[in-house]
Amino acid sequence: MKVLIAGGGSVGRFMAEQLAAGGHAVTIIDNDRAVVAKYKEVDASHGVTWVMGDACEVGALGDTGVAEVDVVAAVTGDDEDNLVVSLLCKQEFGAPRVIARVNNPKNEWMFNEMWGVDVAVSTPHLLTGLVQEAVTVGTLVRLLSIKGGKVKLDEVTLSESSPAVNKEIGELHIPRDSSIVAVVREERVMVPREDSVLRAGDEVMVLVNEESEEDVRRILIGG
Repeated sequence: MKVLIAGGGSVGRFMAEQLAAGGHAVTIIDNDRAVVAKYKEVDASHGVTWVMGDACEVGALGDTGVAEVDVVAAVTGDDEDNLVVSLLCKQEFGAPRVIARVNNPKNEWMFNEMWGVDVAVSTPHLLTGLVQEAVTVGTLVRLLSIKGGKVKLDEVTLSESSPAVNKEIGELHIPRDSSIVAVVREERVMVPREDSVLRAGDEVMVLVNEESEEDVRRILIGG
């Protein structure tokens, strides 16, 4: 897989290191000459290519070979830059998948398909969701938004009063545009099947469509 990372800060460099170790071809573009000079030679031996340039400029993006990449990750520390990079990569170069970092959670509403963003990752929201997930039972908690919030990865720890307890997943009639993707029981991850029976205390991960979220909430929580 070919990956372009816009932003050579700590986040971008960590991602590049991990992806390159997995055998992927990774290119980082950054406009800080000192950063590029510092890491270019070191990372070359690990399969990471550095390009000096402003990712918000079409010409600089073209120099990275963005037209041939499978995934673009805009992870600079500036939300405006990440949005511009996402839009250019999607509209000018037809990038099949664009992931963007949200630095200020108040800006998350802008990270959608109109700006070329397929997946927006807001660290503050993700951390909040994980905290809620750890301490909350019987509440649907959002962990991740995809497609500008139209698709979400939610989690709920089933309470004793959940209408889904002691029922097979196939009996729940989950909407067609949503799906239970994993069940965690006693620290063990279970791949859900139609005949899997849910128990009180199960942590249920469900991929939900925006229009079906309330139906899923009713099925797993009640009320």
